[in-house]
Amino acid sequence: MVIGYRKFGEGTEKVLVLHGWHMDHTVFEPMFPALDGQKFSFAFVDYRGYGLSKEIKGEHTIREIGLDSIRLAGHLGWERFHLIGHSMGGMAIQWIMAKINERVKCAVAITPVPACGVPFQGEELELFENAAKVIRNREVILMGSTGNRHSEAWARTMTRRSVETTTPDAFTDYFRAWSRTNFVSEVEGLKTPIKVIVGENDLHLTPAVMKQTFLKWYPNAELEVLGNSGHYPMLEVPINLATVCERFMWSHK
Repeated sequence: MVIGYRKFGEGTEKVLVLHGWHMDHTVFEPMFPALDGQKFSFAFVDYRGYGLSKEIKGEHTIREIGLDSIRLAGHLGWERFHLIGHSMGGMAIQWIMAKINERVKCAVAITPVPACGVPFQGEELELFENAAKVIRNREVILMGSTGNRHSEAWARTMTRRSVETTTPDAFTDYFRAWSRTNFVSEVEGLKTPIKVIVGENDLHLTPAVMKQTFLKWYPNAELEVLGNSGHYPMLEVPINLATVCERFMWSHK
């Protein structure tokens, strides 16, 4: 079984792209006009229960995401490649790095969940835990993660896409996966070049968090803060994000 994916570009530099929790690979579509398909070949993955893989059953774990992505790289005949991961996908690319480090040229982690997970308590835990069933919770999470700066119409549109591209079971399971999984001991000291990107208006996955995690664990990590963006730079500043990602990957081709 090969996981669902969308191919973009025909370049020599291969890139696996992993999306976050809220929606499938289409979250990256605003970046497409700015991607260089002559230099890069991108494979945008959809996890089990999401998008092109919506009908594929699974356990909905970080390990499963990683294994499915590695199998996809094999299916495509990619021996060495780059990784891009957003949020939950930013956690999954670290798992992949830990398992097949020699095949990863470099990685770009976009507003990523650290390998230690993100603990939740009280009302915040309830907000996230019930977001599969209480659709309004998804709007609140989207607005909060982007600094409460954008219109409610935007949040409603993104929430509708979230509901359309995910299954409730997968949405619930993946929240528990990225918030509770911890594999720090497997990644500490990995020398893979990794670019960590955060938005200046992301209220939770901040530069301070990245300095206490990624920049401590990975000796070749570097941090960049994107202006005018929160947790979704691929939606908020897509041209800038595409440029930053490709510049870093090209320097490690």
